[in-house]
Amino acid sequence: MTKETTEVIGTDAGDARITWHRARKPRLVLAVSHGAGGGVETRDLQALAAVMPGHGVTVALVEQPWRVAGKKVAPAPKTLDIGWRGIWPAVAKPGLPVISGGRSAGARVACRTAVELGAHAVLALSFPLHPPGRPEKSRADELLGAGVPTLVVQGGNDPFGKPEEFPDGAYELVEVPYGDHGFVVPKRAPLEQEAAVTIITDAVVTWAGSLG
Repeated sequence: MTKETTEVIGTDAGDARITWHRARKPRLVLAVSHGAGGGVETRDLQALAAVMPGHGVTVALVEQPWRVAGKKVAPAPKTLDIGWRGIWPAVAKPGLPVISGGRSAGARVACRTAVELGAHAVLALSFPLHPPGRPEKSRADELLGAGVPTLVVQGGNDPFGKPEEFPDGAYELVEVPYGDHGFVVPKRAPLEQEAAVTIITDAVVTWAGSLG
């Protein structure tokens, strides 16, 4: 069992909350945040928090200030970045290399701020390449500009960008077949939900193990 602790961090965007899932002998910290439509209770973030500490990676699940304040709608990207900058000293405090991560809007934040904050790598879960049905409004520049080793884990049926829509670039991409933006697979799919989540955790374990 990993020890779970929670702390509140004051940022210029309001109070954020970090729930720590600590590895016994950590070599990395994975700081990972949620998207614009939910919190850290999503299946992918919870699975990473359960699995990664057993592989020497302490997980810091970060709730952005707007979620801590009980608001229903995420603020502008600039405000999200301010919140992420504010929590960074806390996740860097153990003195270990930090993987900056997030799902959806949180993945965009991680990409935009990686070089500035000195992130060791970026984990982008369900990167929202474009708004649904609006492929012309691409956010590929954020992903391609991350500037550090980057892993994208994307659902095969994600309306915000299917794997085949992603441009070539210096990042790895792992597909979760049949998965939507929340990595939910249809009941009729030949892949069970539990197996879909395992694809995510296995990919991140392997990738994190390859980071120098």
